[in-house]
Amino acid sequence: MNVEVNNLNGNHNNESSGVVQDKRELLCLLKLLKKYQLKETEELLCKEANVNTSELVNVGDDDVKTVLGTVLTVDNGVEPRSSTGPPPALTSATASAADELNAAEALAKFIGDDAFDAQQYEQAYEELRSFVEDSLDIYKHELSMVLYPILVQIYFKILASRQVEKARGFIEKYKSDLDGYYIEGLFNLLLISKPEELLDNDLVSAMETDKFVIRMSRDAHSLFKRHIQDRRQEVVADIVSKYLHFDTYEGMARNKMQCVATAGSHIGDAKRQDNKIRVYYGLLKEVDFQTLTTPAPAPEEEDDDPDAPDRPKKKKPKKDPLLSKKSKSDPNAPAIDRIPLPELKDTDKLLKLKALREASKRLPLNKDQLPSAVFYTVLNSSQGVTCAEISDDSTMLACGFGDSTVRIWSLTPAKLRALKEADALRELDKESADINARMLDERSGEMTRSFMGHTGPIYRCAFAPEMNLLLSCSEDTTIRLWSLLTWSCVVTYRGHVYPVWDVRFAPHGYYFVSCSFDKTARLWSTDSNQALRVFVGHLSDVDCVQFHPNSNYVATGSSDRTVRLWDVLTGQSVRLMTGHKGSVSSLAFSACGRYLASGSVDHNIMVWDLSSGSLVTTLLRHTSTVSTITFSRDGTLLAAAGLDNNMTLWDFHKLTDDYISNHITLSHHQDENDEDVYLLRTFPSKNSPFVTLHFTRRNLLMCVGIFKN
Repeated sequence: MNVEVNNLNGNHNNESSGVVQDKRELLCLLKLLKKYQLKETEELLCKEANVNTSELVNVGDDDVKTVLGTVLTVDNGVEPRSSTGPPPALTSATASAADELNAAEALAKFIGDDAFDAQQYEQAYEELRSFVEDSLDIYKHELSMVLYPILVQIYFKILASRQVEKARGFIEKYKSDLDGYYIEGLFNLLLISKPEELLDNDLVSAMETDKFVIRMSRDAHSLFKRHIQDRRQEVVADIVSKYLHFDTYEGMARNKMQCVATAGSHIGDAKRQDNKIRVYYGLLKEVDFQTLTTPAPAPEEEDDDPDAPDRPKKKKPKKDPLLSKKSKSDPNAPAIDRIPLPELKDTDKLLKLKALREASKRLPLNKDQLPSAVFYTVLNSSQGVTCAEISDDSTMLACGFGDSTVRIWSLTPAKLRALKEADALRELDKESADINARMLDERSGEMTRSFMGHTGPIYRCAFAPEMNLLLSCSEDTTIRLWSLLTWSCVVTYRGHVYPVWDVRFAPHGYYFVSCSFDKTARLWSTDSNQALRVFVGHLSDVDCVQFHPNSNYVATGSSDRTVRLWDVLTGQSVRLMTGHKGSVSSLAFSACGRYLASGSVDHNIMVWDLSSGSLVTTLLRHTSTVSTITFSRDGTLLAAAGLDNNMTLWDFHKLTDDYISNHITLSHHQDENDEDVYLLRTFPSKNSPFVTLHFTRRNLLMCVGIFKN
């Protein structure tokens, strides 16, 4: 039987022990609400429970601690101890109060001190700021790196103490001391209007999950520690011990250019131990096509036949010089069986042979011989083009649209054909050399075809290396695998719980990788609908992903402004690269596999050396987001394009030569004065932002863009 609310006031003659227990819990709950100054919730609960606040005098802190666990079980849906309990309205109010208390407890962790004094923290920061300003120039730039994380942590504490305006005033007062690339993060923090919003903020959770890393010389670090000890800045020392990690090194302090080069991410610099694991960046040994394509020689007749002394000798068939070239084994390459790769079918061998013959006619590129470029402009797309991709053999173009459709175009006179009917396929000679062509129905040929099935905008399309499959990912959280023979959806992959931003096939096929707003990247295979690996470590959504040319590694770029390299075999992060000042929007591996280029919304292109995880150089030229990057097939040129309607060509061969010969160091990066050192040419597209770039096997550059009115 339900108990009336006035039972909680003790007016009922047959008050049970269960009601007394409920009243005791309510009083403890009210005591906590009063402690955390949650007045509105306190008044609402008092009104619904008909409890007088004067009764709180008899409740001590020990009573609160004893029953706090019991109160929280109401929020978790645990059945009460007795059948006698408060009415539904009161239970709802109690659960709401418990939610408030959970939030209050979490916010109390930010403050860390019951006697919190915002003025004390502001004064401590002012003294720290003055110390940095007055320090020697040789140490000033490294010491200034501590200001941002300490400023942010003090802001969190003031905001958690419910002094919203004071917290905003603190940021506004000191934000001018920081470098410009931190302003975006501070602006997002200023949008927080309630202390409870701290608990769901990406930047807040990032700085709470991992300590902010600052790379600093041992001398500069000693100066900083001495300042904290001499001034007795306990509040700063507490922040440093909880939220900062100093990666110290022997030697001279870095200058401003060196500090800025690797700064900007939500977690500070990369630790040296993050890049210690060896990376096998070399390319896998190519298949010996001579043995695969040459039929076994017929048994030769003996030349010394006495019955036919004048018979002319048979000429041995000439070996194809293209096929007889044996690829050298790379000492930096992984073992061929390090990860399971699919065996090559006869059709795959023919495709690789065709690609090899076409590559033999490749035009060598250099600063004196630039590639020809062709630009495909998508017109009259009412729903808007969201992505574009060109197949490896440059015969097909796929575009994704905002209306959840995918459309394929043929870029050659050959039409897009479908398979014949089952009865017609049974009659074919499966041993014939041209079986692939015979399987297709000439009457079904069309210049364009469409795929429909997604329920949200398409964010990326990717062709399989064999050109018989296509992947697409969407806002609807799914990845779909489409057949380019039956022109239908084969598999729908579900695993991500938020929009999927990017998907890419492995260069050797079979595997593909995806990334999502859920802060993860996932490895899949075409024969399983479950993810094989989940790459976890980014602190914000993963925006772009790319497979290494040897298929053993995956690179990811994130909104946390970092680039990571993951080992497909172990699922472990083996490289962490920091330096971008905005979300990473595009990635590309060099043809040799040693270098990785990344583009960002900060308008910069950064080139990384995967052997050490170090920054090679930063290329500055674009004035908007760099949306696509690619390397020429021979690895001599780097092409990049973006939303500024410009495509740039860079001399990557000269860049790597200078790097290897130590002409480029961390203290020397591209700036506006020497941007033409590696820049070969800029191609403007008038009013069409670039969506994708693609080098053909013969090094023709193909571009796709959208016409903007």
